Amino acid sequence: MAFPETRLRRLRGSAALRGLVRETELRAGQLVLPLFVREEPAAGAPEPIAAMPGVARLTIADAVIEAREAVELGLAAVLLFGIPAAKDAAGSGAWAQDGVVQRCARALKAELPQLLVITDVCLCEYTDHGHCGVLRADVEEPEVDNDATLELLARTAVSHARAGADIVAPSDMMDGRVATIRAELDEEGFAQTPILAYSAKFASAFYGPFREAAGSAPAFGDRRAYQLDPANGREALRETLLDVQEGADMVMVKPALAYGDLIGAVRRATQLPVAAYNVSGEYAMVKAAAAAGYLDERATVLEILTSLRRAGADVIITYHAKDAARWLNEQS
Repeated sequence: MAFPETRLRRLRGSAALRGLVRETELRAGQLVLPLFVREEPAAGAPEPIAAMPGVARLTIADAVIEAREAVELGLAAVLLFGIPAAKDAAGSGAWAQDGVVQRCARALKAELPQLLVITDVCLCEYTDHGHCGVLRADVEEPEVDNDATLELLARTAVSHARAGADIVAPSDMMDGRVATIRAELDEEGFAQTPILAYSAKFASAFYGPFREAAGSAPAFGDRRAYQLDPANGREALRETLLDVQEGADMVMVKPALAYGDLIGAVRRATQLPVAAYNVSGEYAMVKAAAAAGYLDERATVLEILTSLRRAGADVIITYHAKDAARWLNEQS
């Protein structure tokens, strides 16, 4: 039926009506808070990250405090990124038993056993060249050696699981890493540890502030030889479905805000839970615009996160997580 019999505004007349027919729900329990944990100095105040107001590099003790607040706010989980004291060509700090992520995971599980701890599995923060894998020695131009990197990623994932990580999340974008990690986890007695694969991870301009935060900028070149071309949606779906075949338990699209079409496409292509990473550059843009008075931060953040849920994300990793949880809790 057409107007005047059909009037879509009838269900928009009050907050109660709008709430009754709202299609998309956003809850604190769907949000994951990323934490940057530094190895040195082991004590001292958090180190603010200039490009990400409100985010800092934390000691392990500070990370426990942040995680406790996350639990109190009802957040789903934390995602750990390690900042080691030393780096080498192989990124050996990534799988060290006493590495910063491993020690932080143990501390978090000891203090907050109910908290889900997700660990980022990659070598970029631990290599002295800043790439996500080891380099080939048999070529003149530096190149990441995909196959030689796989065992190191698997070793890292096992070390995280052994330290108490509830979920391991490989973000390196090497071919075959999900299958290799799954096999190693199973062999080492961690068959119940899920893999959250960074499946559709694009070579994005939105990562700039993260590289400042984690000290992980490449010393040469860039990561376009292994991360996805932002122009390629079909290839992103191929990557995702390959990760599903290899044993991923959850898949991710990263970044989030400019990739809602891919979140929706992945949601339709698989029955696995889908995560979206609302990345550092997306966070920084909102913070800068809000600080300048150009937009309402609360309304903007909640609209962005709701849009990611509407696109199909079951889980959202976001630096806005604590603020968003407070705002959502105030509404309930």
